[in-house]
Amino acid sequence: MPPLAADVLLAAVCAVGVLTQPGTAGTGVPRTPDVVHTLLAAGVAGALALNRRRPLTTLTAVLIAVGVLQAGHRVPPLVDAEGMVHVGVAHSTAGLAVFLAALRTSRRAAPAIPAAVIPAAALGEFLTARYHHLASAATAALVLVTAWALGRLVHGRRTRREDIVERLAALARAEAATARAAVADERARIARELHDIVAHNVSLMVVQAIAADRVQDHDPVRAHELHRTIEETGRTAVAELRRLLHLLRTDDEPATTPPQPGTARIPELLESVRAAGLTVGYAVRGTPRALPAGTELAIYRVAQEALTNTLKHAGRTTVDLTLHWQTHQVTVKVCDQGSVGAAASPSPTARGGHGLLGMRERVGILGGTLHASPRPEGGYCVHASIPLPAPSPI
Repeated sequence: MPPLAADVLLAAVCAVGVLTQPGTAGTGVPRTPDVVHTLLAAGVAGALALNRRRPLTTLTAVLIAVGVLQAGHRVPPLVDAEGMVHVGVAHSTAGLAVFLAALRTSRRAAPAIPAAVIPAAALGEFLTARYHHLASAATAALVLVTAWALGRLVHGRRTRREDIVERLAALARAEAATARAAVADERARIARELHDIVAHNVSLMVVQAIAADRVQDHDPVRAHELHRTIEETGRTAVAELRRLLHLLRTDDEPATTPPQPGTARIPELLESVRAAGLTVGYAVRGTPRALPAGTELAIYRVAQEALTNTLKHAGRTTVDLTLHWQTHQVTVKVCDQGSVGAAASPSPTARGGHGLLGMRERVGILGGTLHASPRPEGGYCVHASIPLPAPSPI
């Protein structure tokens, strides 16, 4: 239900209640609501319907209306002739107005209600009560102070809940921004690497074209071989360039390093991590084949990052690296046996971070998938599947 509709419904219920619980004129016979009674009840309804915009104004209007009704004996007294307390609809409506004002006023304005408004209402009750003036004033003050305290309690809980929601939202935004920054940094790094690969292939094509031109006349067979090599190099460069166009390049710094490593340099990588303390098993299944430099680099980087994460999180443990060459894809699987000693294997969150984001982004660019999760028997596994391009026709 919309807030305004809820306020109007609540105001209507209170107004009907005020009208249907009339007071007596001292004879014990209930009074029939007159024009003044009806107008005051309508004023109470109108004020309550607008309490969200001006809660203090609503409170003042309701208390004045209830005071006038009390003074004219149009509503039952708060304390009757026998000293019995009866909190009727009119005084309940006054308490409701105090509750709503305490709920919806600011922290600075809220103390004005118990400091000024409630004492004024209690004084009015003292002056207009038919019986037991002091008891009536004390009862009215107790009812209104209780309503104010409940309103501030709900206000405080709502404020704390909103603060918690805002903090969680801010934390989620910060984490998302960190993740986006990590992905952007990794994309920029991959883009630089692919840029270097494409530049290397294009430079190689230029050199081969010059060589083919020089041998064209006296060695046509050699020139034909060079042209075929240029074609293959061009196909590779175009494939890498397509991948490069999917990335955001953040700078134009020139390439200062030779072409990046590939599967041929995995044994060197294994020697380096073995020297750092890992016990590494390496297996190659299937028949390796020549791949574009970007795919070679992705395989190498996945193996490198997974082994580095193992060394960082599990220490000097045992890890197995498997390359499985299939017809349409190559899979890279790195599984360790977990932390050595009493330390427990790190949680998936501990093994996450920017390195895993980088691996997943790198594999995703090639159309592959990457999964990382703890093993049931202990340890951790990284499994990447990278599709292989179809062999270029000769």
